[in-house]
Amino acid sequence: MDYRAFLVKYAEIGVKGNNRYIFENALVKQIRLALDKCEGEFNVRKESGRIFVDVLSDNYDYDEVITWLQRVFGISYICPMLQVEDEGFDKLKEEVVKYFGEAHEDKNVTFKVRCRRTRKDYPVESMPMAAGIGEALLMAYEKDGLKVDVHNPEILVEVEVRNHIYIYSHSIKGPGGMPIGTAGKAMLLLSGGIDSPVAGYMIAKRGVEIEATYFHAPPYTSERAKQKVVDLAKEVARYAGPIKLHVVNFTDVQLAIYEGCPHDELTIIMRRYMMRIAEEIALKTDCLGLITGESIGQVASQTMKSMMVTGEVCTLPVYRPVVGFDKQDIVDISEKIGTFETSILPFEDCCTIFVAKHPVTKPRADIIRKHEEKIKDKLDELARIAVESEEVILCEAAD
Repeated sequence: MDYRAFLVKYAEIGVKGNNRYIFENALVKQIRLALDKCEGEFNVRKESGRIFVDVLSDNYDYDEVITWLQRVFGISYICPMLQVEDEGFDKLKEEVVKYFGEAHEDKNVTFKVRCRRTRKDYPVESMPMAAGIGEALLMAYEKDGLKVDVHNPEILVEVEVRNHIYIYSHSIKGPGGMPIGTAGKAMLLLSGGIDSPVAGYMIAKRGVEIEATYFHAPPYTSERAKQKVVDLAKEVARYAGPIKLHVVNFTDVQLAIYEGCPHDELTIIMRRYMMRIAEEIALKTDCLGLITGESIGQVASQTMKSMMVTGEVCTLPVYRPVVGFDKQDIVDISEKIGTFETSILPFEDCCTIFVAKHPVTKPRADIIRKHEEKIKDKLDELARIAVESEEVILCEAAD
């Protein structure tokens, strides 16, 4: 089938009222950016509450186009369409019968025809058009088992009469959500694990632009561990768009905590300084919040009390989109978005290298603050140096 156009459907954007055009324009922009990565030339346009993609090249890769459109947040469905010229209603019925025969190998199904006529000079109105096309389909394929079901059809054949006439019956599911750039920007604390890339993906799905902070601890963590995180950022960028990754050398801060604080509190105090540093970078880059991959009870630093104590150092809100998920729920999403295989590569990050053998699970904020205070000046200075010496890497889509 030579599909020369695609109808892009959205869901939540449709209820935005007078502001809908802002979200539509953002979606058009993201579709264009996605198609820039595909071979061929395309035109993306809005028309009468619809978004269309026209194929302008003689050759293009259909599968590649579908793959990239399925990564654009805001798209609910992608409908590949057969485009035909207006040569009269009888010819249109022939084209729909031919299309159905090629698009659906199994004819032992139920169907319904729905027509939309935005060009009012077309001589046949929508209801008679649907009836006539349905009759033609039955005459052609009833012997193969085709039946009409106007309530719950297995196949919905749609015909839209515009400047061209479009025929389609396949709807390919998109990722949903809202277009990137419609909900501000946030800073993701990105590690080499499974959870934080998923957290970034989920917040990006709500239209949030993402930057990320990674805490590197050479020589205790290798360059391959750092590259693993860069690769994860590139994989998330397939959905979220280019991500600025702020690489912070955290070694001196961790060693100072290790030498000056009780060992059962190492993880909590380390997390508190990670949050402080990430927030400082977030404020400099106009981010409106922090994002973490924390899930209640998954590890000692993610109990309710631990998250309360680590979160209290922040003035920005902390978004934890996987906080109520089971580990398998998170794994399932990571497999779907393509980050899982990279996340399980055996290169440890600073969180696993410096973890306490018996970490406190019910920390008291007053005690933690008291122990921090003893070396606060030293830690604050080391944190300042770490922020000033950060490395920024622009991570663009892996594909």
